[in-house]
Amino acid sequence: MRRPNLKRRHFLLAPVLGAIALGTATLAHAAYPDRPITLVIPFSAGGPTDVVGRIVASKASEILGQQIVVDNRVGAAGTIGMNAVARAKADGYTLGLATVSTHGTAPHLLAKPPYDPVKDFTPVVNLVSSPNILSVHPGFPARTLKEFVDYTKKHPGKESYANAGAGGINDLGMAWFLQLNDANMISVPYKGSAPALNDAIGGNVKVIFDNFPSSLPFIKAGKLRALAITGTQRNDKLPDVPTFAEQGYKDYDVSAWYGVVAPAKLPPEVRTRLVEAFQAALADANTRQRLVDAGAFPVSVGPDAFARQIRQEYERWGTVIRKAGITPQ
Repeated sequence: MRRPNLKRRHFLLAPVLGAIALGTATLAHAAYPDRPITLVIPFSAGGPTDVVGRIVASKASEILGQQIVVDNRVGAAGTIGMNAVARAKADGYTLGLATVSTHGTAPHLLAKPPYDPVKDFTPVVNLVSSPNILSVHPGFPARTLKEFVDYTKKHPGKESYANAGAGGINDLGMAWFLQLNDANMISVPYKGSAPALNDAIGGNVKVIFDNFPSSLPFIKAGKLRALAITGTQRNDKLPDVPTFAEQGYKDYDVSAWYGVVAPAKLPPEVRTRLVEAFQAALADANTRQRLVDAGAFPVSVGPDAFARQIRQEYERWGTVIRKAGITPQ
């Protein structure tokens, strides 16, 4: 009886075992995500960033088959939350909702910014864009933008304006408008739009420059009076509110955007999966309608174009801040 050739059998078995191991590794990788994902929203609950993030995250969770848990980490014009994202493991389980404030303005205002908005993140999808709107408490004497400018110039430093955070797009956007008119008001920063709106509605601060989605319900309810909206054309939700351009400020446009980012060096295949999921969420008719109803307009900009947009915004606002003579703190 012949003895079996154990060495040969071992040799033949090696590639089979290797193929099994490779297949197991591929399956493990293809399982992403296999646990809940955290979406860091760097502004307060109830504000425009939070509203957009929760709407899109709800649908993206269904598509990915895993819950996306929202984590509101507020403060320092969004840089606290974004720094947490930049320092997280680049495995696709920690994402952030970036804005023009976190990636365009705030890093220029800090002497030692905690992150580089270009180098420390992997852009995934820019979800939506939204105009900003200048509103006043119903008790404010101005009913038009011209009356507002005239009043602030006649009463320099008398009135204050609320905004979602020092150094954010709302703060600097309003400061820019006042510069254009040689006017002076006191900036009152809050930790997000929600608390800023509360004080504006209550009349504690009678002027607010805010993102459209969060201001819209209060304008419709008559709790705020809208004077002007950014963008190239009027918004269908508030057709009677003229744009800044219509009222003589053609070069003044301060729009907001909200996009998903991950830590730098995110594996390409994980980014691809996230891009597919978030763009599919934006393609969903119900999700799109919910965003539009909230005053946010889907753009679904892919990662490469989103990366270019972040660089452009960072450079643009750096120029504005330097020209304004604002010193980083």
